[in-house]
Amino acid sequence: MAFNPTVDEEKCQGCGECVDVCPVEVFELQGEKSVPVNAEECLGCESCIEVCEPGAITVEET
Repeated sequence: MAFNPTVDEEKCQGCGECVDVCPVEVFELQGEKSVPVNAEECLGCESCIEVCEPGAITVEET
Protein backbone atom coordinates (compact mmCIF):
# COMPACT_ATOMS: atom_id res chain seq x y z
CA MET A 1 0.00 0.00 0.00
CA ALA A 2 1.30 3.45 -0.91
CA PHE A 3 0.34 6.90 0.30
CA ASN A 4 0.50 10.31 -1.35
CA PRO A 5 0.86 13.29 1.01
CA THR A 6 0.09 16.72 -0.44
CA VAL A 7 0.32 20.24 0.98
CA ASP A 8 -2.06 23.07 0.06
CA GLU A 9 0.40 25.96 -0.32
CA GLU A 10 -2.33 28.55 0.26
CA LYS A 11 -3.19 27.06 3.67
CA CYS A 12 0.36 26.18 4.78
CA GLN A 13 1.75 28.66 7.31
CA GLY A 14 5.28 27.24 7.28
CA CYS A 15 5.30 26.35 10.97
CA GLY A 16 7.34 23.18 10.39
CA GLU A 17 5.31 20.98 12.74
CA CYS A 18 4.88 18.34 10.00
CA VAL A 19 8.64 18.36 9.39
CA ASP A 20 9.27 17.69 13.08
CA VAL A 21 6.61 15.01 13.60
CA CYS A 22 7.09 12.86 10.47
CA PRO A 23 8.93 9.64 11.39
CA VAL A 24 10.33 9.15 7.86
CA GLU A 25 11.21 12.77 6.96
CA VAL A 26 8.68 13.19 4.15
CA PHE A 27 8.52 16.99 4.51
CA GLU A 28 11.00 19.85 4.44
CA LEU A 29 10.49 23.60 4.48
CA GLN A 30 11.23 25.35 1.19
CA GLY A 31 10.55 29.05 0.87
CA GLU A 32 8.59 29.10 4.15
CA LYS A 33 6.23 26.34 2.96
CA SER A 34 6.20 22.61 3.65
CA VAL A 35 6.98 20.40 0.66
CA PRO A 36 6.62 16.58 0.61
CA VAL A 37 10.09 15.96 -0.87
CA ASN A 38 10.13 12.27 0.10
CA ALA A 39 6.46 11.46 -0.55
CA GLU A 40 7.31 7.89 -1.57
CA GLU A 41 8.46 7.22 2.02
CA CYS A 42 5.06 8.11 3.54
CA LEU A 43 3.75 5.46 5.95
CA GLY A 44 0.21 6.85 6.05
CA CYS A 45 0.36 7.41 9.82
CA GLU A 46 -1.29 10.85 9.42
CA SER A 47 0.78 12.41 12.23
CA CYS A 48 1.33 15.39 9.94
CA ILE A 49 -2.42 15.88 9.53
CA GLU A 50 -2.93 15.84 13.30
CA VAL A 51 -0.36 18.61 13.94
CA CYS A 52 -1.33 20.82 10.98
CA GLU A 53 -3.59 23.48 12.50
CA PRO A 54 -4.62 25.13 9.20
CA GLY A 55 -5.46 21.72 7.68
CA ALA A 56 -3.07 22.13 4.76
CA ILE A 57 -2.05 18.45 4.53
CA THR A 58 -3.93 15.55 3.01
CA VAL A 59 -2.77 11.95 2.68
CA GLU A 60 -4.41 9.78 0.04
CA GLU A 61 -4.03 6.05 -0.34
CA THR A 62 -2.84 5.14 -3.84
